[in-house]
Formats: sequence, C-alpha cells, structure tokens
Amino acid sequence: MMTIPDRRGTPVPTVGLIATRIMELRKRRGLMIALIVMNIGFPALFLFIRLLGHAFWPRTSPPAGGSQIFGVLAAGFLPTFGFVAAATVGCTAGSRDLTEGMFRHLVVTGRSRLALYLARIPAGLAIVVPVVAIVYTILCAVCAFAAPTVVTDNGVNIPPGLSRAGFANWAEGHAELVVCNFLANPPGNVDCPSGPGTSSVSSATPGQAAPPALEALAVKIASQDYPGYASILRSPPTSVMIEGGLWIELEATVGFILGLGLASLMGQRTLPVIFLIMFQIILTPILSGISIAHLQDLQRSFVGLAVSRLEPSGLPTTVGGMPGVTGGVGGPGSVRLPESATEAVCVIIAWLAAWTILGAWRMATRDA
Repeated sequence: MMTIPDRRGTPVPTVGLIATRIMELRKRRGLMIALIVMNIGFPALFLFIRLLGHAFWPRTSPPAGGSQIFGVLAAGFLPTFGFVAAATVGCTAGSRDLTEGMFRHLVVTGRSRLALYLARIPAGLAIVVPVVAIVYTILCAVCAFAAPTVVTDNGVNIPPGLSRAGFANWAEGHAELVVCNFLANPPGNVDCPSGPGTSSVSSATPGQAAPPALEALAVKIASQDYPGYASILRSPPTSVMIEGGLWIELEATVGFILGLGLASLMGQRTLPVIFLIMFQIILTPILSGISIAHLQDLQRSFVGLAVSRLEPSGLPTTVGGMPGVTGGVGGPGSVRLPESATEAVCVIIAWLAAWTILGAWRMATRDA
C-alpha cells in the first residue's frame, strides 16, 4: 500500500495552505469592505460624479477623463491609498493568528512555521493586487474614453493634433483670442473682452478678420508656443498607463510586505498600521522633498524614495507633491536625489527581503 509523504514539515507552503490563508482574509468582512471602499469606492465615485456632471452640464463641467485627471489620481491618490490599504491587509495577515489565539493550534499541527508565514505572502497579494488592478482599470478606461475632444492651452480650447503650420493657421484665424490669452501684456490697441490674460475656452470659428499686424503677432506667438501645445495630451498614452499600473502595484506590494513583517515582529496590528500610515503620508514626502547634506546615501536607502525613483516619467513627479500625499506635481523647490534605477531596485529588494526574514524569524522563535 502506498504511503502519502508527510509534507507538513516542509518550509515551502502548499497550494492548500495558501488557499486557506486567502479564505481567512476574505472572511474578515470589515477588512474587505474597508479595502474595497478605500481603493475602489472613492475613486470610482469621484469619476462617476464627473461623468454625470459633464453629461448633464457639458458647458460648465469639464470632461471626466483626460491626462490631467489620470496624473492626479495615478500619481497621488492610488499609490498612497493603495499602500495604506495593502499595509493594513499585511498587518492583519501578520497578526491574525496571535490576536485570535490560533497560533498555538497551528503550531501543534506540525506544519513548518516558515511555511505558515510564507503562505501569507501570496495569499495577501492575491487579494490586494486584483483590487488595485480593478480601480486602476476603471481610471484608465474613464481617462481614455471620456477624454476632452480639444486641447486646452493657456485657457483656450484648440483642435488636437495640429502641425506647426496648422497651429499657425489656426492662430491667424483666431488672432485676438491668441493675443489676449497667450500674452501676459497684450498691446493697448487690442480690445480683450475681460482684460489682459483673460481665460477663454472658445474654439469657435473665427469671426471678423483681424488687422494684418495682429494676425502676424498671433502667428509669431503660435510659433513660439507650439512645443508647449504639442506636449499637451488629451488622454494618457498606453505605455504610461501600463507602466503606471505596474508601479502602483509595486507600491501596494511593498506596503503589504512591510505590514506583514512589522505586524509579525510586533505581534499586533494597530501600532504597525499607524507606523506605516505615518511612514507613507508624512515621512516619505518629507524625505522626498529635501536633500540632507552628508546623509544622501542614507536617504537613498529609504524604500519610499526608491519606489518614487521608479515612478514612470509620464506621471507627475512624486517629489514635492501635495502635503500628506506621496504623489502630486513637484513645486519650484522640489529636489530628487540622484539615484539610478538599479540602485532603487536593489533598495526595494533589500527592504522586502529584510522584513520577510524578520517576520519569519519572529514567527519561528515565538512561544506557542
């Protein structure tokens, strides 16, 4: 008669053990509801309101999508809240057995403690990664299919995709509009409706012909401003959306691994969650926005800066962003420490490995 080998002592987690860990996390309804509301509910509600606003009040409500909305959410909201939510799931997975008094029962089954710990990594990521992917897919779909039909430059709506000559021809036909909106101090003989620098969103056909001198000035302005017009995108490029999704998933993965290791090390969930929220919302933006003399190597070894270094170039820089948010458009005083992508990857791998080792070591040495 064949005997089934006993694999309970192997440090490699089995598929059944991983599936059990997934089920245990999914059964925590409060955690799942908070995860879905924080990561999917808020962004989806925001985009839905913008869709309704533009559908019913198109003159006063801008389109729901576009590259600007994509940049704000993909570089600011999603990575920050994705990290926090993933860290919360990681802290729950790392402390659940202790807080619920189940650790002793797991140990007496004879299963390897290392396998019990390692099984939580794919189990938690199997929940976190799809949730982040769902909300990011919603964002990309709205920003791509509900993007503006025109390009807005200096408050003026302009047909997209014009060549340099086409842009000059358009400016010649809208000379007064271009001069009033593209120049900080229009000539005194130009009658701007709302004064110099008025912000108009009119892209209507030209009205009465402007004086030749004014048309020549508009063409000159258009020639100088064309690089800025050409760089404006109505919707995010496909490559940026793919790279941004992978980067946001990396942010969530880092948050989960840190939460899992810290909660296992401390044996509880509340304090690790608080520490990681402060880490992401307070400490990372501060260290990202300043350069400390003689401590740059120490700053570069910080995982938050390493993840920011890998942010796709098509997204607004995370350095010097909005207070309390990792992402956002960098300000005039923003700095980014010189760091290669290879160095950033090595720092991230080192942090993930270190916290996995610490969490597994604490579980292996904890009294049952």
